[in-house]
Amino acid sequence: MDKIVVENLTLQYEDGTESLRGVTMSIPANAITVLFGPAGGGKSSLLRCFNRLNDLADVKAVSGRILLDGVNVLDPGVDVVALRRKIGMVFSRPVVLPFSIRANLTYGLELMGERNPRRLDEAVEHSLRLAALWDEVHDRLDDPAIALSGGQQQRLCLARSLALQPEVVLLDEPTSGLDPISTGKVEAALQQLKKDYTIVLVPHSIQQAGRMADFAVFFLQGELVESGLGKDLFTHPRDKRTEDYVTGRFG
Repeated sequence: MDKIVVENLTLQYEDGTESLRGVTMSIPANAITVLFGPAGGGKSSLLRCFNRLNDLADVKAVSGRILLDGVNVLDPGVDVVALRRKIGMVFSRPVVLPFSIRANLTYGLELMGERNPRRLDEAVEHSLRLAALWDEVHDRLDDPAIALSGGQQQRLCLARSLALQPEVVLLDEPTSGLDPISTGKVEAALQQLKKDYTIVLVPHSIQQAGRMADFAVFFLQGELVESGLGKDLFTHPRDKRTEDYVTGRFG
């Protein structure tokens, strides 16, 4: 079952850059879909279209449709705040709030009106467990979040997104600055999370793309070149451009 369907999406920035050209694709529920390709291919722009973060950029024109459960998220009447609660985002660099570990997780819930201490505590523990961080921080939840290691901060950002109970989680190179052990913990958490969430990942390397992709989509200069099952796309690509990239001939 498809969670997100993209239909003929084109995106152009104010400087004339055409970041996406006629992209049509689908993203299945409860799986990890990897968007990969050289820098400047439009992967991050597409992620930001899903939850309308591109509204904050210098976009000249957008056309096409992005359907989330059949509803076009690009429709001007869409409640963008509600949309971003459904579609969470984790960026390449962890940005923790200048609060305690606990407050990083309860801040968004409190903004939405949750005041019950028991429910807040349950949300803190649940989201930290989902992000594979609970065992490392459960006895220091009142410590400043900035005191955590880079890998822990990245998983805290993931937990903060999960605390709002999204349906889709977008990740833009979430392990690009992490050591191999921290990267492994984030990847393991994502493999568990896909049972309950739809995950869209822009990986930091072709190796990570191959490890993580249930489904994979190759982008080149704003064009969707090829898509398919991850195990097929990385072993038997149909398009020569995909094959050249996967085998390291360019990029």
